Amino acid sequence: MRVIISAGGTGGHIYPALAILRKIQEKEPNSEFLYIGTHNRMEKDIVPKEGIPFRSIEVYGFNRKQLWKNGQVLWCLWKAKKKCKKWMKEFKPDIVIGVGGYVTVPVLKAAQELGIKTFLHEQNSVAGKANLMLAKKTDLIGVSFASSKSSFPKGKTVFTGNPCSEDALLKKPMKREELGLSNDKKLILMVMGSLGATTVNQVLVEFLKDANHRYQYLFVTGKTDYEDISKESFPENVKVVPYLDNMTRIMSQVDLMITRAGASTLSEIMALKVPSILIPSPYVPNNHQYKNAMDLVSSHAALLLEEKELTKETLADKIEEVLLSSKKQEEMKENLSHMGVSNSATLIYEEIQKLIEGKR
Repeated sequence: MRVIISAGGTGGHIYPALAILRKIQEKEPNSEFLYIGTHNRMEKDIVPKEGIPFRSIEVYGFNRKQLWKNGQVLWCLWKAKKKCKKWMKEFKPDIVIGVGGYVTVPVLKAAQELGIKTFLHEQNSVAGKANLMLAKKTDLIGVSFASSKSSFPKGKTVFTGNPCSEDALLKKPMKREELGLSNDKKLILMVMGSLGATTVNQVLVEFLKDANHRYQYLFVTGKTDYEDISKESFPENVKVVPYLDNMTRIMSQVDLMITRAGASTLSEIMALKVPSILIPSPYVPNNHQYKNAMDLVSSHAALLLEEKELTKETLADKIEEVLLSSKKQEEMKENLSHMGVSNSATLIYEEIQKLIEGKR
């Protein structure tokens, strides 16, 4: 299979794209790939390290506040689409895949104009603007949340789940001892993303200074805040780290997770059936993290704690609501088991294969 894939801007788009590529490579080892991303966002550093051929285009999102700048945005889109067409004629892909972010617009449009089969994947419960713009002429669309199917055209939208969920299940669990943690106490994992979330981290620091000794806490601060937080004094049952590679390896060993509500994180929570308290970021477009979280909360599969309501006291109450009730924990796990798709990347591969073979 010859595949061009595009996704950009955040890990929430990039890592699902990489999970799809890994599954295609597993199923068809002779496949060839080309990743098209932006020239100045995360993917330019992440993708080449994975050994995947990478080409960049200069492209920007539309500016709602300074409309006069959008002339330059349109000019960059036109140039990017022209460049993508040239690459596609040279590479001759069987399929072009878009996994979110404005970078996908010129890539998918170029493929559609050249008559190449296209597949879109939506990670969030609320469809992104780029995907909505591209959906009408896209051949097939996969969604991570069943609730988002209604945002896209009927007949060519399938509930696939998020491919990061299958990745999570395949990872070998990490023993607590590897991090100097005990098996005798319940473990709470606190993580606000690879870069952290300073406002929330400040509350977590104050909370952990007086942490309940019945539990142990693994606090992943993010690289930005680690230096300052590591200088604070915490009790012995608190372990502070800046970042963890392969976070899902320890997620499968925790009793409770306190986290943001990014789509990939939620897919991993569903796959591994981890009870959680979700603190959605209020700073993302369309408040999509809150809407992602509500898919789980409304199914009694997680608890919600909005950032504006976050204090030491409200957090302590939520933690006790979960960990003092084995019935609550089992209810969450049971409900999570009905929400996730354990073989998402495989499903996506199979749908793409059928599309290429003209069976869809």
